[in-house]
Amino acid sequence: MKLAVNPPVEPMLARGEPAIPVGDGWRYEPKWDGFRALIFRDGDELHIGSRNALPLERYFPELLDPLRAALPERCAMDGEIVIATESGLNFDLLQLRLHPAASRVAKLAAATPATAVIFDVLCIGDDDVRGLPLDERRPRLVEAVRPGEYVATTPHTSDADEAAVWFAAYEGAGLDGLVAKRNDQPYLAGERGWVKVKHLRTVDCVVGGYRLDKPGTGIGSLLLGLFNDEGVFHHVGHTSSFSAKERRELLGELQSLRTSADGESFGKGRTPGGPSRWSAGKDLSWFPLRPERVCEVSFDHLQGDRFRHASRFLRWRTDKDPSDCTFDQIARPAEFDLKTVLAQD
Repeated sequence: MKLAVNPPVEPMLARGEPAIPVGDGWRYEPKWDGFRALIFRDGDELHIGSRNALPLERYFPELLDPLRAALPERCAMDGEIVIATESGLNFDLLQLRLHPAASRVAKLAAATPATAVIFDVLCIGDDDVRGLPLDERRPRLVEAVRPGEYVATTPHTSDADEAAVWFAAYEGAGLDGLVAKRNDQPYLAGERGWVKVKHLRTVDCVVGGYRLDKPGTGIGSLLLGLFNDEGVFHHVGHTSSFSAKERRELLGELQSLRTSADGESFGKGRTPGGPSRWSAGKDLSWFPLRPERVCEVSFDHLQGDRFRHASRFLRWRTDKDPSDCTFDQIARPAEFDLKTVLAQD
């Protein structure tokens, strides 16, 4: 490729903040839950690079022709690849695409096609526009991209009140928060110049098992579960926010709850995952515990019936009965589809 900006390029990043920043000069966009994608086009040649500069185009063949139709002849764009279902964005379906067999990828592409959501521009033709402020890059982006069935530009607003509505309402579409950007800021490759604000809530979970840390002398992570309406105990995620001393102490404390009885822990419901092609050889063995200890954790996003990311340990709940730790604690946001969100621009 012979572009003004050629791969590999580090994407601009965001730092986490607890609240939506307000005041003059801020612009707000949805925070998409997908694969970050830096897209480079030079005529028919198209390259989609991941955040870590790995090629993604072979995993999303359904996007190649739509991107050629939507993007300028020579350009570099920044965006996110997402897969939308009737119940919102689905990150699990994205992960399934990272399959070595082209036939499997093609089958998944036909069944659950992805969408490329473009939110920034790095270059058009021979013009490197990364040094321009956002309020000049955004009009160039909108003018350059021709949205289609599988390609869209992200909605944006400069109204903080409207952004707050988006933040609350569109969680049901699978979006996990907002990104706030300064109008006067250039594109800062590799720097955390944007602000991300993610949903955060708490829930009481039962500890159903643990994994050891690398040395094997302490707790690596606690495996958390909730009971469904039928009283079946399901694994929902993990928490690992402990000091080295706490890890060693916890290992000793939990030994009295160790069990080998079938079904006493997660045996009747969803269990923690084992080794897979995504685990890169990590030891994912775990030790079951009788579900008797309750803790409160915070989490940012629910994918189906489990935590999308690791949760943060807050405190033990010795006052809480494990049977009260049910999925009913988690309020379900109203569902929106992808078209509803994109229509807000």
